[in-house]
Amino acid sequence: MIEILATLSASAAAGIRIGIPLLIIGLLQGSDLWSQVPILSHISPPLLLGCLTSWSLIELLASKKLWGQRFLQLFQLFMSPIVGAIMGLGVATATATPNWLIAIIGGLLALVLQLVQVGWFYRLRGLPLWAVFLQDTLCIALVLFAFDAPWQGGVIALILLWFAVRSAKQWYDWRRGLGTRY
Repeated sequence: MIEILATLSASAAAGIRIGIPLLIIGLLQGSDLWSQVPILSHISPPLLLGCLTSWSLIELLASKKLWGQRFLQLFQLFMSPIVGAIMGLGVATATATPNWLIAIIGGLLALVLQLVQVGWFYRLRGLPLWAVFLQDTLCIALVLFAFDAPWQGGVIALILLWFAVRSAKQWYDWRRGLGTRY
């Protein structure tokens, strides 16, 4: 059960940002740099470190501007299921759950969280700066929780999933004219 919660935590981080969680998961492995992460273990570590560092900086800087948020959301919407699956598989190493199931669950959770971010972006006509800082902090915390406190990270991921379902219900009611403006 702890492995599943760690997987949810890591996949939720991938649903918020793409480069930052992959960079952190590689750096947490010490000198092995992504040797335990599927797909990424086949790429040269210096090249991967350079690419992920650059992309993380782009995510951190571009997410603070409206045009940057639009650009990032387009890319993250398509890449979040893939990165969510990779993150889930990278964290869950000794579980009896089949790898394909972990990859599907991790990818779908990342996609759902990314879709909620896109929905809020268009509903609010851009995310406020405090929400962007909260996303960055939450993303880093979820990756660290996946390794050090999987129970807490998994609970946070499940709360984020509950928030996603709740947001979808509010948007549905709003579109039908049943809800109030928020």
